[in-house]
Amino acid sequence: MDVNAAVAAAAAIAGVLTGVIAVLAFRWSEREQKRPTRTSLHTDPVLPPGVDTVLSVLRSSAVVLDEADAVVKASSAAYALGLVRGGKLAVEPMLQMARDTRRDGEIRQVELDLPRRGTGRGEALAVSARVAPLGSRLVLLLVEDLTEARRIEAVRRDFVANVSHELKTPVGALSLLSEAVMGASEEPEAVERFAGRMQIEATRLTNLVQELIDLSRVQNDDPLEDAEPVRIDELVAEAIDRCRHQAGAKQITMAAGGTADLSIWGNRGQLAAALGNLVENAVNYSPARTRVGIAARRVTAPGGDLIEIAVTDQGIGISDKDKERIFERFYRVDPARSRATGGTGLGLAIVKHVAASHSGEVTVWSSEGQGSTFTLRLPEAGAARDRATDDQTPGLDEDDETGQTDGTTTVSSPYEPFSAPEVLP
Repeated sequence: MDVNAAVAAAAAIAGVLTGVIAVLAFRWSEREQKRPTRTSLHTDPVLPPGVDTVLSVLRSSAVVLDEADAVVKASSAAYALGLVRGGKLAVEPMLQMARDTRRDGEIRQVELDLPRRGTGRGEALAVSARVAPLGSRLVLLLVEDLTEARRIEAVRRDFVANVSHELKTPVGALSLLSEAVMGASEEPEAVERFAGRMQIEATRLTNLVQELIDLSRVQNDDPLEDAEPVRIDELVAEAIDRCRHQAGAKQITMAAGGTADLSIWGNRGQLAAALGNLVENAVNYSPARTRVGIAARRVTAPGGDLIEIAVTDQGIGISDKDKERIFERFYRVDPARSRATGGTGLGLAIVKHVAASHSGEVTVWSSEGQGSTFTLRLPEAGAARDRATDDQTPGLDEDDETGQTDGTTTVSSPYEPFSAPEVLP
């Protein structure tokens, strides 16, 4: 009996202890749930009402820091720029600005150059950082990426400088030639010679001004506002007619093929100017008694059928280093030859912009001494019209403002002939 009583007493004591432990564990769990954690201290409820909504619509990169310099809130753009890493502000000058602003409450602003993440090159991000107090404990950092704006401004400065230089050359020549004419007023042969030179320089100046106007137009106008189906054979015939005199003087044969029953959708004037520039370059940079071919074909692509128009010459060709720059404004492979042919260095830049604004591209294959093939690749009329309906604002590449080669590609093999071209007189 005594043994049974002892067992019962032990069981009762064990039950009481289990109940006490359970109660203590339950209360400890409630206390832990109510205790503020590090995460809860740095989530949205810490921010003043409405701030989170405002930060979410800002174009600038936004970072909110607490009194311990920990990141309370950061936009996705801030992470993309590499401003925030591991929950901390990773840019020491900005962190020091935040500390100074927290100490005295003054708003601070500075422009910085930050290393670009993941490029391995010496490029830098230009940013403008502004720090302001946010409530009693928080600091708001707004960072604006100025890299693209600075790049565009530099390109515009270079463009103005290049235009000034290009305009000064024919204008200066005209001024000197006019003085020479006045000084040789009693020498009819000299007057005739100087007048002929003046006419050449005046033509060069006219062409330069016209191409500047054309380049400005293709950059600023939406070509699909006045878009229409444009037949390839008509564009080719117009381009050949434009260069017929120069080709005839050099005994260059021009041939076209594969252009029947093909159409593209776009601005006829711009497309004619682009193809005309390619054909004119082919003629100007080809030696006498050679051949310039123009061919077109339809190719299948995921977004719809494309029309490829290739212009092939047997000219001097383009070196590998020059192929990377030929679509830049005012860049000339052979400056001396360009002066002789009246080239302005803007023709290929215009071609590039026209192709990009029509949702297409221009590519080049070339080998020194063997000639070149420039290929315009544009959406076919039906596919382009459907695309224009879906997107009324076809975009240009960012580099279009610069005239660089980002929107163009260099292919590594010649363009295959489509069919036996028809020789045009």
